Amino acid sequence: MSINETQEEIIAEFCSLDDWMDRYQLLIDLGNEQLPLDEQYKTDQNLIEGCQSRVWLQADEVDGRLVFQAESDALIVKGIIALLIKVLSGHTPEEILNADLYFIDRIGLREHLSPTRSNGLLSMVKQMRMYALAYKAKEGN
Repeated sequence: MSINETQEEIIAEFCSLDDWMDRYQLLIDLGNEQLPLDEQYKTDQNLIEGCQSRVWLQADEVDGRLVFQAESDALIVKGIIALLIKVLSGHTPEEILNADLYFIDRIGLREHLSPTRSNGLLSMVKQMRMYALAYKAKEGN
C-alpha cells in the first residue's frame, strides 16, 4: 500500500468519529496495539530530541525499505508515533523523504495538540526523515 493510500485510510477512520474524545481514544488504542520496543533499543541514541515525553525510535533497513519501531511513555504520543509508523514504515528512504504527510492536518491532529505535543510530532517526523536521509546516503556509497 502506498503512503498516500495509508493516509487516506487514516483520514477516513478519524473523520468517521465526530467527537475529539473518540479520536483521542482511537489514538490511544493505536498506541496500545504497537508491540513493545525491545529494551535494547531504549537507548539515549534512540530518544527523540524535542519531545516532552520520552519517545524511542528504532529504524532498520530491510530489503531497501525502512522498518520503524517505537515506544513512548505517554499514551497519546504512543498513538501519534503509531500513526507515523503506519504511514512510513516499510517504504524506501526516497518515498519517505518525498512524502507529503497531509493526514496530520486533514484529521485535525496538529490543531488538537498542545504546543509541546505539536513540537514533539514535528520532531518525530523530522527524526524519521533523518533516518531515511542517512540510509539513502549509505545506499549511495
